[in-house]
Amino acid sequence: MFVWCSQEINENANDYWLRVMDISKQFNVTRTKRCCTVMGRTESDDMPTAHLLYACMQCADIFFLRADICQLGMDQRKVNMLAREYAAKQKWRPPIVISHHMLMGLKEGQEKMSKSDPDSAIFMEDEPRDVNLKIKQAFCPPGQVEKNPCLDYVKHIVFGKLDTFLEQDYVAGNLHPQDLKGSLAEAINSFLEPVRQHFKNDENAKQLLAQVKKFRVTK
Repeated sequence: MFVWCSQEINENANDYWLRVMDISKQFNVTRTKRCCTVMGRTESDDMPTAHLLYACMQCADIFFLRADICQLGMDQRKVNMLAREYAAKQKWRPPIVISHHMLMGLKEGQEKMSKSDPDSAIFMEDEPRDVNLKIKQAFCPPGQVEKNPCLDYVKHIVFGKLDTFLEQDYVAGNLHPQDLKGSLAEAINSFLEPVRQHFKNDENAKQLLAQVKKFRVTK
């Protein structure tokens, strides 16, 4: 089931904003500012007050939606920890925090994937031709490990942890970027194929995918 946070807030605005205000009263400015690096923001002295409020709102979302497990990117970790601290102050069971690695965007200079740029990421419903094209066009400078999205995908999706021999071969020039890309695309497609078949053959899954695609258009 999908729940839009904005819809929940609008339907229960009094409870939500009371929770936001209570969170803001429980923590000082210094503590809250440490959460303001979310979404690329920096922890600077001249940030708008709205950034501080945004951190309290994100914290309130976790309790308002009654989430037992919070699965978010590493960039959201500080807000998740704020929620755990708030739960301790209230003597509540703290939410379980699972902070995931943020995959790089496939284009040059993209520190993370962008929902607004479909070519910057691989999606679960991507067809083999989509995966092949995206990986083919991905930024992959020869001999460079840092800020290389293809190696980032290899490390966190294919291997789980980067094989040091692969990294050494790539830096030494023994592994060409096109060879790396070809193997990476093949591996990703093999991972996605069972997912594709599920959404093609299961009627409930088909309806769910159609609903998600509709959200992309209307929201």
